[in-house]
Amino acid sequence: MIKENQQFLNRLNTLTDALIIWLMIPVTFWIRYILQNGIVNVTLREYMILGLFYTVVQIVIFYAFGLYRPYRHVPLRRELIRLLAAFALGFVLLLSWLSLRHMDNYSRQMLLTFFLLSFLLLLLKRVVLRRTLKHLREKGYNLKHVLLIGSGKLADNYLEKIETELDMGYHPLGYIAEREGALKIPYLGGYDRLEDILEEKKPDEVISAVDANEFEHTPQIVAACEKTGCKLSAIPIYAEYLSSSQQIDDLDGIPLLNMRRIPLENIGNAFVKRTFDILLSALILILFSPLMLITAIGVKLSSPGPIIFAQKRIGLDKKPFMMYKFRSMRVNNRQDTAWSSTEDNRRTAFGSFIRKYSIDEFPQFWNVLKGDMSLVGPRPEIPFFVEQFKKEVPRYMIKHLVRPGITGWAQVNDLRGDTSIPERIKFDIYYIEHWSFGFDLKILFLTIFGGKFRNDEKLKT
Repeated sequence: MIKENQQFLNRLNTLTDALIIWLMIPVTFWIRYILQNGIVNVTLREYMILGLFYTVVQIVIFYAFGLYRPYRHVPLRRELIRLLAAFALGFVLLLSWLSLRHMDNYSRQMLLTFFLLSFLLLLLKRVVLRRTLKHLREKGYNLKHVLLIGSGKLADNYLEKIETELDMGYHPLGYIAEREGALKIPYLGGYDRLEDILEEKKPDEVISAVDANEFEHTPQIVAACEKTGCKLSAIPIYAEYLSSSQQIDDLDGIPLLNMRRIPLENIGNAFVKRTFDILLSALILILFSPLMLITAIGVKLSSPGPIIFAQKRIGLDKKPFMMYKFRSMRVNNRQDTAWSSTEDNRRTAFGSFIRKYSIDEFPQFWNVLKGDMSLVGPRPEIPFFVEQFKKEVPRYMIKHLVRPGITGWAQVNDLRGDTSIPERIKFDIYYIEHWSFGFDLKILFLTIFGGKFRNDEKLKT
């Protein structure tokens, strides 16, 4: 029932998004040409045809950004960020296509009004939908009734999660275990009553969260769920070691569960990412060469020393490489052991300016072109701190399974500079496990248009 409801909501969500986008064309046409008495250069029919094609493209982008996946587990803030990034990408593509085709008769003022109004309506729709679903779940509707099996740590962790995240809409009916435990939900009985309880309670889903000492009951649990037609999900006893996204390989009939799935291990994915890195980094180096020349002159005049600051960092497969930046500090002997800050007294006045707007990082596009780095990925660290963090921060070394990046998922979530390393690693690992080309585009978009290239650096006078 829940699955069918989710499918219906996803289809309704897609349809209403498409209708909002397409129907905002005549609304903004009326505002621009009727309300404001504008001169009509393109007919409403032509705008509607353009809008139809644009709507299809925009919905495809929404799918690529994951906006139509079940979002019981996705915070509203994250969904709205995805919405802004996806809609803005579609709008930029529309303007680029019109420019390339020299279709200058289409009013840019009208299209901008269309973008703003459409986005606000799409945002409002999602806020209203979330609040409506939350209200319905508080009233007992659209809940997912689950039966929990187990009474140990795994079961307790599961209960704590669904009780603190009420928006998910999970309602525990009770639990089954060998003996009554300390869980805060009704104890329904032992494994000998499992079939009867499943027939009686008719849960939407059974959650097996048995610890190692009760794992022997797993065949009985599976058989009972299959006999009664109940959906069964299991929390592995080694769940704390698993990533949030797994892949199962088949070894001649033997399933092998990969403890950590890395999409960039796929040669096709790696080829797409590397090709994009080469093309875009080369283009940026060419387009911004005048700015880089001016910066080089400014660095040279600001203080004695080299223009380019080269520092050893740890990259893919834990291999060291030299990362390049425009020098923003006076030459000092602490560069390989001291962490820079927003008010570092080693900075020059010009250096603080180029650091604030990330201009000092432009030489890293050469690192990307060489293959040391990628446009998007975890930020690389110097060997001194890698040795320190790998002992102190769990799973820190996982970040070295992919190329480091100029920007990354942690950076666009304001985790840059002197911020929590454990928090950064959580975001880095999420990126590594959930990589897609669309995800890279989203991070680049947020970096450029979300102002993430500008940091909290204090300008020095």
